[in-house]
Parts: sequence; C-alpha cells; structure tokens
Amino acid sequence: MFRMALRAAGLVVFMALLAAPSGARAAAIKIGVAGPLTGDQAAFGDMLKNGVLLAVSEWNNRGGITVGGKKMKVEIIWGDDRHDPREGVSIAHKFVNSGVVGVVGHFNSSVSIPASTVYAEAGVVQITPASTNPKLTEQGFSTVFRVCGRDDQQGEVAAAFIVDKLGKKRVAILHDKTTYGQGLANETKRFLALKGVKPVFYSGIIQGDKDFSPVLTAMKQKKPEVVYFGGIHPEAILLVKQMRERLGIKADFMSGDGVFVDEFYKIAGKSAEGTYLSFSPDQNKIPEAKNVIQMHRKRFGKEVGAYTIYSYVAANMILASIAETGSTKGKKIAAHLRSKTWATALGEIQFNKKGDVLESPYVFWQVKGGKFVQLN
Repeated sequence: MFRMALRAAGLVVFMALLAAPSGARAAAIKIGVAGPLTGDQAAFGDMLKNGVLLAVSEWNNRGGITVGGKKMKVEIIWGDDRHDPREGVSIAHKFVNSGVVGVVGHFNSSVSIPASTVYAEAGVVQITPASTNPKLTEQGFSTVFRVCGRDDQQGEVAAAFIVDKLGKKRVAILHDKTTYGQGLANETKRFLALKGVKPVFYSGIIQGDKDFSPVLTAMKQKKPEVVYFGGIHPEAILLVKQMRERLGIKADFMSGDGVFVDEFYKIAGKSAEGTYLSFSPDQNKIPEAKNVIQMHRKRFGKEVGAYTIYSYVAANMILASIAETGSTKGKKIAAHLRSKTWATALGEIQFNKKGDVLESPYVFWQVKGGKFVQLN
C-alpha cells in the first residue's frame, strides 16, 4: 500500500510538472510577425523579418522587458501568410492561441484587413509596416495601427504628379484585382477625376498570370501617355517588359510602393528605365535611421529594404509600450501608442484616433541607371 501511495503521489507531481508552464515560456513576451515569407513576394517578407529581428535583438541584449516585476525576454512567433487572405486569418488565430501580445504585420492589405478582425476580437495590438488600403483603419478597431501611409494619400500624390508635373492627360490604369492594387488604382483614378482627367483605359489583370499581351494590346489602341499600375512587383516586372519588348508601348510606366523593391529594376532591366514609383523619402537621408542601416548591413551583409525600418519601428513601438506601461494588455498598449509623439528611426510619428500616422509624405522616385533615384 505504501509503495502504491508513493507511486500515485509521484505520478501526481509528474503530471503537475508537465501541466505547469516551463520557465522559458513563462518568462517570454511573444510577438507575432506575419507576411509573405516565401513565394514570389518573399523579398518583402524578408524586410519585415529582418526589421523585427534587429529590434528584438536590441531588447534582449539589454536583458528583456520588465512586466509585473519580472524581467522577460522577447520571443518571435513567425507566420508565413504567402499573401493569401485565408492563410492570414489562420495565422492570426495561431498567434492569438499562442499568446502573442502584439503583431507586426501583415504586408498585404488583402491579408491585414481580415486578420485584423481576429486580432481586434482578442484585444491584440496589430501594427502593419506596409498595408496602405484605407479600409484597414476605418473599421473602428482601437488596436489596429499602421506606420506607413494610406492609398488615398498616395493616389492624390500620383494624380498630381501625372497632371501637374508630367503634364499628361491620356492615362491608362491597370490593377491586379487585389485589395491593395485595385484600391490604389481607384484612389488614383478618383484624384485624377478631380483634376478633370478621365482614364482612356481601365482594366484589371490576374495576380500570378504571366502573359498580359491581350490587355496590353487593347490598352495600346487607346494611345495612353502614362500607364499607372496598382499592384506588386512580380506583375509590374512582366507588364513593363511586355509593354516595351513585345508591343513597343513607349508610354511612361508608373506605380506605387508595392513595386518599390530592387528586384523590379534588376529583373526588368532596360525596360524599367525611366519608370516612376511613389514611396516615402530616402531613408538614407533620415539621421535617425543611420544606426539601423549600419546594424542591418553588419548583421545581414546587405542594405535595408524599403520596409525593413518600418518593421523595425513597428516592433519597437509595441515593445516600448509594454516596457513603459509595464503591461501586456492590448488596451493599455494601444492607448499608450496614441498617447505620445514617438521618436523613431523614421523620424517623429504620432497616431490619430484611427491608428493612422498624422503625417505621411509620399514622394516620387525614378529608375535611372539601374537604380531608384528620388526626384525633387
């Protein structure tokens, strides 16, 4: 009997140890990072990943973050959404079930918007470095933020550049039928209309297709002076190459931040020369960004991507809010994010009630000599 009782007692202790969280888990602050980490948009996912890795390394090298009197290290939970909305929602549920206290992501608006519902219902703060569709922050979720601009801001700048800077009025508009691409195209179309310009051609393509000759042939007949594309770089590369090399279309090619990646001009080659893209000002000229650029160069052996510093800033904002409030509660983190002007590697950032940045300057860049050059 004594031996049986002893064995039973030992079993109870053993099961209790299994049920109890390990020291590593109990002492970790988890943040989720989600985006297209693989596939044709992996270049953008790599930017998000590297920015968060730099930020988390800094916090962990300082010993972590104190919450409730305990010093905790930061742990990253990764989510590869492959720019698929359904996969993004699945990842959002995984993050919530894993106990993340904040999310950096997603990259694509078509993924960020449905995923935001999951995060909002769970009270988890989400900061996207890159999703620009206005709908994301128009849903009334107090825990949703973005450190980038919005497509209505970008579309206004694009329309002004086409009409006022280039002096062009015959505009063809293409989009990839995604939340981001079509949203940006429609905002540009809306602001062109305010300037008295109606597109001579408007059509969508299918993301993932390889041959756009039919739509480009139909577009060519309208004799556009400018072709504006709302979409991501894989399709932009094919569009501009087929425009130039197959059909001899000489109209200016223009797009937005979804094409601002080195792969665009490297793969498109001569066909990309002279194309215009809207994005934020040169990060190399932001004094506060220099340290991040140097850290990235040292750790990864290459220059920062377009959204690396945006990702770094988003992660730091979440972690700093936890440190400064001493809380991992979503409502407290969100309230703190709105409570101050943040000094970041992108300069000063302040959020409005919707979770948008108060100032979001877009400028135009041009491919010149096989690289992006900011235009004055």
